[in-house]
Amino acid sequence: MTLLLTEADVRSLLTMPLALQAVEDAFQRVAIGAAQFHSRQRLHLPGHSYLHYMAAADGTGGYMGMKIYTSSRAGLRFLVPLFQAETGELLALMQGNYLGQMRTGAATGLATRLLARADARIVAIVGTGLQARTQLEAVVAVRKIEHIRAFGRDPGRRSIFAREMEGKLGVPIEAVPSVEEAIRDADILITSTTASQPVVEGKWLRAGMHINAIGANFPQKAELDAEAVNRADVIFVDSREQSKLEAGDLIQAFQENQPCWDDVKELSDLVAGRAEGRTSRQQITLFKSNGIAIEDIVTAGRVYELALQRRIGSNVELWKSNSAG
Repeated sequence: MTLLLTEADVRSLLTMPLALQAVEDAFQRVAIGAAQFHSRQRLHLPGHSYLHYMAAADGTGGYMGMKIYTSSRAGLRFLVPLFQAETGELLALMQGNYLGQMRTGAATGLATRLLARADARIVAIVGTGLQARTQLEAVVAVRKIEHIRAFGRDPGRRSIFAREMEGKLGVPIEAVPSVEEAIRDADILITSTTASQPVVEGKWLRAGMHINAIGANFPQKAELDAEAVNRADVIFVDSREQSKLEAGDLIQAFQENQPCWDDVKELSDLVAGRAEGRTSRQQITLFKSNGIAIEDIVTAGRVYELALQRRIGSNVELWKSNSAG
């Protein structure tokens, strides 16, 4: 039997503390060679939607699977098939929109815990969509945040976002009319946009700032201009290989300069203590997040286990054994 988990089921099970632990475990397992993943691939027929897919195997948890999704003007639709690694049994099919939002936020939370100054108190967030909500939730979970400034292109939406997230997080959130105003005096900057052209200029960055850039995962898109990337003293990514394919911020800033890529470090090495992170208060640190499949599979494994414990979801029989004969 396969367990079917809807968005509502996943929401009832997945908390930010659980996601933070799952994502940290995922990077630990990558670091020790107990997990594998493939970079995101895409299919696109001109005039039609995109099909995106990415796969991973978690040897410690005993799971393997994929995240597969479509994107179009109508929105995004995510599905995670989760298999038992040993037998290949399809354990679960789960809708993955909320799971993806939470694991992306958790990756930012993990990077912030490891790279931001311990006394970071002011956050700027650029973008006020669904991903922005879990970004803030994760950062507030790992730092004692005292004030947040939020910018989004739509004044009405950014005001609603600020009001709703202030109520949820218990932290004052100010909706501001420009990116530059949001960034001013911030200790932590989060970019969570769908922008094709840079929205953050390097001249606005403050010494000692930590940046989480999560929005651009196509080579032709960037949220940070080249000066912003080049001002970063330390750059971490979730996957160097995947970043070379789709991290537009880095691709455009580095151009064909291979030594720049040699200086980019992977978050798994930081988690495992094999790479050095921030070494001074004045350094600007950058985590460029693309989202890798092992985050999804380890998190999905935790959700599946909780669903079994709490008897949540619906069992469906997809393959019947043929016993006649």
